[in-house]
Amino acid sequence: MADLGLIALVIAFVMAAFGAGASLLGVWLKRPALVTAGRNALYVVCGFVALASLTLLLALLRRDYSLAYVVNQVSNTQPMFYNVSAFWGGQAGSLLFWTLVLSGYSAAVTIAQWKRQPVLRPYVTAVLLGVLLFFLTVMLFAANPFNRLWLLPTGATVSALFAPAGAVLAMPADGVGLNPVLQNYWMVIHPVMLYLGWIGMVIPFAFAVAALATRQLGNDWVRTIRRWTLAPWMFLTIGILMGSQWAYVELGWGGYWAWDAVENASFLPWLTATAFLHSIMIQERRGMLKVWNMALIFLTFELTMVGTFITRSGVIESVHSFALSNIGPLFLSFIALSMFGFLALLSWRLPDLRSPNQLDSMVSRESAFLFNNLLLVLIAVLTLFGTLYPIISDALSQILPIERMAFAAPWFNKVTGPFFLLLIALMGSAPLLSWRKSSNETLRKNFTFPLLFGVAVMALVFLLGVRKPFSALSFGVAGYVVGGIAQEYYRGARVRRTTKGESWPAAMFQLLRRNQRRYGGYIVHLGVIMIMVAIIGANAYQSEGQANLARGESLTVENYTLTFDSLQQRSGSSYDAVNATVLVSRNGRPVGQVTPGMHFYNTMAGRDQPTNEIAIRMGLAEDLYVVLAGWENAGQTASFKVYVNPLMSWMWIGGVVMILGTLAALWPHQKERERVAVTAPAPRGAQPA
Repeated sequence: MADLGLIALVIAFVMAAFGAGASLLGVWLKRPALVTAGRNALYVVCGFVALASLTLLLALLRRDYSLAYVVNQVSNTQPMFYNVSAFWGGQAGSLLFWTLVLSGYSAAVTIAQWKRQPVLRPYVTAVLLGVLLFFLTVMLFAANPFNRLWLLPTGATVSALFAPAGAVLAMPADGVGLNPVLQNYWMVIHPVMLYLGWIGMVIPFAFAVAALATRQLGNDWVRTIRRWTLAPWMFLTIGILMGSQWAYVELGWGGYWAWDAVENASFLPWLTATAFLHSIMIQERRGMLKVWNMALIFLTFELTMVGTFITRSGVIESVHSFALSNIGPLFLSFIALSMFGFLALLSWRLPDLRSPNQLDSMVSRESAFLFNNLLLVLIAVLTLFGTLYPIISDALSQILPIERMAFAAPWFNKVTGPFFLLLIALMGSAPLLSWRKSSNETLRKNFTFPLLFGVAVMALVFLLGVRKPFSALSFGVAGYVVGGIAQEYYRGARVRRTTKGESWPAAMFQLLRRNQRRYGGYIVHLGVIMIMVAIIGANAYQSEGQANLARGESLTVENYTLTFDSLQQRSGSSYDAVNATVLVSRNGRPVGQVTPGMHFYNTMAGRDQPTNEIAIRMGLAEDLYVVLAGWENAGQTASFKVYVNPLMSWMWIGGVVMILGTLAALWPHQKERERVAVTAPAPRGAQPA
């Protein structure tokens, strides 16, 4: 079975190299048959990558301990549910999963766009196959998921494709299993969403390269890739939010985001992709920012590669990065090659990217989008610098008398916080401005209500006890943005009520249906504001307490009183669980109980790595977050950490709202569906009407 997977990877490797070469030769020699052969080779690569993936998945489900990867990711007592997630839980398997997703994207975009983009298609195919070829190279020569486990004459075991001298095939009775902190339902789907987001950014990059190579630098290719960028952006957003939820419910430190290197690796391309999705509106409407948009596509793609390098090379320590490995040099080489290649192509086409239009006024929608873009890129640069600084300081420490340093969450919050606040304010301002130039009357008409609403919100939170200036200002900015969104919906619905006689709910629905891109974007912005409110509440107003309690003793944090009642022990399939029962009162009134606990895994990976099982009592106003830190005297006393996190639930509600808005913006408009139906080729043999 393992041999089948290896053969499939080798065939995919050969066909990827052939397909990329055939596609480019077909263009240069003007041989359409070679271009078609390149496309067909892509389909073959997809098929054999899928076969290799199925082979590895079956090996994991069957617990085939002859494979080194299976030994390291699976154990006899590990639930089958997590054996599936073990596919992407380790280094080699995650690279195969990455390649599988990339091949799926490649096949999908080829099927969807082959007849619509005849000039671009061979270059798009060549780029996609080139990236596939790189990942296949990494797997075959540096991190092969089908390496077997061999027993050396010395008694040691080694991972290799073929038997070393004197070695025999090792067949352990049990495997190591997944890291216990990864055995969480959020970690089953969270990596999948991140991969769908990260890898999808290869598609706009391939189209950008094709547009530069063919000098097809109008707006058609931009319109083509909008959805192929928005869909991965949505998956990346889901993945980031799921990762935050995992950190919140699993790690037991009371927070959701620590600016960890792996967290930042997913956040960086999200920032630049967000900038691109906003700036392409200027190119579509005014034909401006062509070079900037090319740069943003390039940055987004490169940052996905940098993020992959960070998480898989082991150069930066993280709670959820992979171990130190030898794939780092391969990734650095690919990053350098793609960087210099794209920049050379971009510089070659710079004369063709000049725009006949200029920025007419600083008080315009274009200028707001431009400043929005600059802030997003600035935040990305600061985040990248803070993430890579441990590597930089480590290198400098070799030649200068300085210590190795790393920036923690307070540095990131302090440095990026003001820029995020300004970014949110611009997010609310851009839709209120006119294209080209906004008159004084437009400014008065569009900004009066949002500004007054923002001031009213600031006054309200001040009366409710918010005294920190930055927090009060942040709530005011949030109110300003919400006021602008409400105003836009109200005006649009009022026009429909007047002209169509529709009810308010029907008018609101039709607004979204008729202009999904615009009003779907407003829904996304509303979700961002909800997340912003949660961040303000949790970061600025979190309360915490810690105590060692005997049975019957209590701990008070804010308006909650927690009383330790009892400690219980039970056995699970692969772990032993200890849970404490804690009685909860709020403002002196009993409101129920929570049961924080710890799991002690009996797998090799889980030994000496107990995991926290957090008890969270969620509410719209605040979360009660309880951690069992330890116990003594046969459970007669126990230690607890308690956090009260205001407004935390709005983080997850806002995430759902963002996804709903993105889906609305993605959904094809009725006119667009009709246009596609009209332009679609007639079935073979059909007669013209």
